Amino acid sequence: MRTIWRIISRTAFWSYERGTWPYDVAVAAIVLFVLLSPRSWFHDQPTVGPPASQTLIVLESNDGTASTQTYRVDARLLASPIRTPELEHDLHDAMRKNAESLRHGNFRILRIEPIRGEGDTVVSYDVTIGPST
Repeated sequence: MRTIWRIISRTAFWSYERGTWPYDVAVAAIVLFVLLSPRSWFHDQPTVGPPASQTLIVLESNDGTASTQTYRVDARLLASPIRTPELEHDLHDAMRKNAESLRHGNFRILRIEPIRGEGDTVVSYDVTIGPST
């Protein structure tokens, strides 16, 4: 029993010399674990940005002939607010992914207004959308 405990403690504390067979077995076991473990065990990516419930807020919904809606989109959803041509594309994708009613993606952005906070930084965008033509 003492021999088994000694082997376990030396393996746990990595006290074998390089080139010995117990060292080689421990290295082989680690390599096999890394290579043969399922990928699903290692999908613990941190969440980036605000919670999904706070990313899009419907401000106005006009159901008349114009059929436009205005959403407030949190600026943390976007990579960079400086790029104007890509901003419309990024906003379109962010709205399509985060709003259940816009998942089909058949809408067009009519107007983008930045909402500034402290220090003149963009906090969110008011985005007016309309039907796709």
